[in-house]
Amino acid sequence: MKPVVKEYTNDEQLMKDVEELQKMGVAKEDVYVLAHDDDRTERLADNTNANTIGAKETGFKHAVGNIFNKKGDELRNKIHEIGFSEDEAAQFEKRLDEGKVLLFVTDNEKVKAWA
Repeated sequence: MKPVVKEYTNDEQLMKDVEELQKMGVAKEDVYVLAHDDDRTERLADNTNANTIGAKETGFKHAVGNIFNKKGDELRNKIHEIGFSEDEAAQFEKRLDEGKVLLFVTDNEKVKAWA
């Protein structure tokens, strides 16, 4: 099953939603943030106690390959590796290009009502 995705323009709202997810019992391992900028992604992950999409999710081979990819390719690969088609990943990457931040939740059972 594909992760649940929410899109944000406001970092504060994202932080509130991650806090709400944690109160619902969603584990940190099931919550991922992704922004176009690596620094913003890391900062949001640290501030919300969420994860980034890294080698654990994409596999070592793809993680190493992403080092040499253009930013758009890297983002699409990360999104694709957590469960979306290449077309869906391209659409999400466009949203990231627009400055949006994406929140992915892989525990679908606990977030049915939230999403």
